[in-house]
Amino acid sequence: MDLIKKAIDWGTSKSPWILHFNAGACNGCDIEVVDSLTPRFDLERVGVLKHGTPRQADILVCTGAVTLQTRDRLIQIYDQMAEPKFVIAVGTCACTGGIFDGCYCVTGGIDTVIPVDVYLPGCAVRPEAIISAVEKLLSSLKDDKGGAK
Repeated sequence: MDLIKKAIDWGTSKSPWILHFNAGACNGCDIEVVDSLTPRFDLERVGVLKHGTPRQADILVCTGAVTLQTRDRLIQIYDQMAEPKFVIAVGTCACTGGIFDGCYCVTGGIDTVIPVDVYLPGCAVRPEAIISAVEKLLSSLKDDKGGAK
């Protein structure tokens, strides 16, 4: 049983799959998230692949403030992800609600609905910062596992 857990931990730290979710952003951060996956910035070089289904994703990359329309969908997507799962809040709106905080249809940042592991503030966040945040998340996973290689 311990060998299976080690194999799962190794796979999660070496080649995580990410799922991008727009909770109500202005699309500035969405463009940067997609740009980080292009050959110019190449997030795949650190082993990360974008995937379209939450059932197979390890990391949920969220942009935008959570609106009343997207709150239930975000919870549903988070619940569908298998353990271990991680959440990265990209942009000021995802971290705190940004300029939309206080609007009648905005409930706040991502952490008002689901737990967040990495906060990446900025408007809009550069692809280099997104790649750096993913690398730091992966390195923290390796450190938590006792230096898994």
